[in-house]
Amino acid sequence: MRRLLRTVPSTLALTAAAALVAGTVAAGPATASTGHHHGATPLWQESVIDADQGFRGLDAVNKRTAWVTGGSATEGPGRVFRTTDGGRSWDDVSPPGTDGLLLRDVEARSARTAVVLAIGPGDASRIFRTSDGGATWSTAFVNDDPAAFYDCMAFYRGGRVGLVMGDPVDGKFTILRSTDAGRSWTRLPSEGMPEAPTEYGFAASGDCLVTAGRSAYFGGGGGAARIFRSDDRGMTWTATDSTIPAGDAAGVFGFAFRTPWDGVAVGGDFADPGDGVDAVATTRGGRTWHNAGDLTHLGEDVAFLPRHRHWLVVTGEYGGVGGTSLSRDGGHSWTRISDLGYHTLDCTPDGSCWAAGADGRVARLVR
Repeated sequence: MRRLLRTVPSTLALTAAAALVAGTVAAGPATASTGHHHGATPLWQESVIDADQGFRGLDAVNKRTAWVTGGSATEGPGRVFRTTDGGRSWDDVSPPGTDGLLLRDVEARSARTAVVLAIGPGDASRIFRTSDGGATWSTAFVNDDPAAFYDCMAFYRGGRVGLVMGDPVDGKFTILRSTDAGRSWTRLPSEGMPEAPTEYGFAASGDCLVTAGRSAYFGGGGGAARIFRSDDRGMTWTATDSTIPAGDAAGVFGFAFRTPWDGVAVGGDFADPGDGVDAVATTRGGRTWHNAGDLTHLGEDVAFLPRHRHWLVVTGEYGGVGGTSLSRDGGHSWTRISDLGYHTLDCTPDGSCWAAGADGRVARLVR
């Protein structure tokens, strides 16, 4: 979304700016989250990698390896960081030539292979790819349509086919597709996309577009907050109401699926980040969505917790207002567990959950 390109700088970003370094960064002292903590309730352990960066891209490969991407609060380069030791240290593996770019999404296959999306109008929307852990990068795509603006990216299981969703051009959302693991991208025809004259996407968490089995989903906001679904790798889409409120800065921000049929969508309003009323919707089958309750903060991203069939964590933050909440019943009721909020989160099958947000913060969820 064009009107929410950069996050609000905070006091932490200003006071920590002198500590910024390039190359390998030892994570700062881990700090426990604020907020409520009851027995086995998870909580965040947080460190700061680079306080100039607002992180909205995150992909965790496993409990040792994760990638985060961001954009500078001071018009500097957008950066990519990678850890291979469980977050104890982070390597700056950024592509060259990213001054002023907002690196809002990353999809990683391993510690060596990752694809990164930069967002923005015109040629600010770009895609970079590495297969050697960030030692070198290729530029896989540069947007040449001044009317296009890309928001988020996802790959299907197996990693060869990927999609990128962009804001509407001529009244329809735009879709890029790769069939070679992100090495090249083609813009798909718009005939199979429903009209969306008053809607747009949000590059909030990197999860405004996700895949689940053979299906892909993305969400929007603005004049309506609908969820779009494709079952043919992006060629045709259907749209349905999300039940999440729409508005100028409100809509659907992120998704998580436990199975191809069991999913959750979250959202909120950046103009009122403390309002989480009706911010959660669930589906059983993927074709219709149902309201699933309220949060006490906006929801930018959501994930199923590993090894807990019906447990979910949702987080969000904007302008210093946010939090993290936990559901033990598939999203129908929520308990706020922390006053710390993040823009993006990801959980891995081997039991780890990661988050990243404003002021260069990264965190692990511990119990």
